Amino acid sequence: MPKVLYEKDGRIARITLNRPEVMNAIDDDLPTELEAAVTRADADPGVHVIVLSGKGDAFCAGYDLAYYAEKNGADNNVTQEMPWDPIKDYRFMWGNTQKFMSLFRCLKPVLCKVHGYAVAGGSDIALCSDIVIMGEEARIGYMPTRVWGCPTTAMWVYRLGPEKAKRMMFTGDKITGVEAAEMGLVLKAVPESDLDDAVEELAARMAGVPTNQLAMHKMVVNQAMEMTINSTQRLATVFDGITRHSPEGLNFKARAEDAGWKQAVRDRDEGTWDWTANEPLPKPNR
Repeated sequence: MPKVLYEKDGRIARITLNRPEVMNAIDDDLPTELEAAVTRADADPGVHVIVLSGKGDAFCAGYDLAYYAEKNGADNNVTQEMPWDPIKDYRFMWGNTQKFMSLFRCLKPVLCKVHGYAVAGGSDIALCSDIVIMGEEARIGYMPTRVWGCPTTAMWVYRLGPEKAKRMMFTGDKITGVEAAEMGLVLKAVPESDLDDAVEELAARMAGVPTNQLAMHKMVVNQAMEMTINSTQRLATVFDGITRHSPEGLNFKARAEDAGWKQAVRDRDEGTWDWTANEPLPKPNR
């Protein structure tokens, strides 16, 4: 079964992440299929706009870390036995980052519809799109910035500016669509019942513009980011590998192996675990 679906609907190409049983979590295949779908839409002169969405209960819950983190001694592309090979890690993560960036670099505007969650690597995919519309109660964030991750696309600073990007990176918080719109991270948030209509209305509006006009405007705006984004993403991709193989990153993986992924995530997100000592943090006196 394809992990990314493609459909052409008049002037609109619809690309849908298709792993609903795991909230469209990213495995080794999904980025490749996503890039292929974007390339297909970009090469079709009849496509004016791409609408990106996720099937099921969420847009994308990030990397499928129930596999990557829990598998003890697994030889996979996200965690390695020590000593680790940073170039092997870099090749894989840089490849995925550039596959996500096909959304940014294609000449067709990409409108992303976020319901449920766009978190961790799922936020990378969403934020590589040109425009994001969220449901008001949907959540977006990069929780692994607390331990075991660095967003390789580095899109947060380009959308938010340095201070608000640091606020998100220093906490790993998930925020609602309403908060994301207020911060300027996404275009707007609408009630979940209105999400489909809001996306379709904007897609239809853009679909009436000639493809050459759309391409020129996208390239002009993107050029302001292209001057620095390549070096920023390379640094972020190197750092992402380090976070997963640092002493704290290895302790997080060990916690996931011992207590299960869900418990390790609770420890991370609630801030109750000392990842250096790999033990619970002492409770405050008050």
